[in-house]
Amino acid sequence: MSKGWTGGSTRAWRRVRRHVLERDKYRCQLKLDGCTTLASHAHHLGGKEQGDDPRHIVAACEHCNLTLGDPTRSDPDPNPWPGW
Repeated sequence: MSKGWTGGSTRAWRRVRRHVLERDKYRCQLKLDGCTTLASHAHHLGGKEQGDDPRHIVAACEHCNLTLGDPTRSDPDPNPWPGW
């Protein structure tokens, strides 16, 4: 289980997820390379910090959701090498 779900799923989240999947007709809205088209996940566009507002969540296939991951996480800025 991902660290994002350490508290487990809630009834409220399951309702939001079902609403998003039905609204998007179970079709992946991310459409990355390798997309399987059939959505079974709900993806937070701006990260989970925005909450579970369906306006900021789209249906996604497992491949696209896991490939994109958390949109709020990024690699740190590179440290310039000062030379010898």
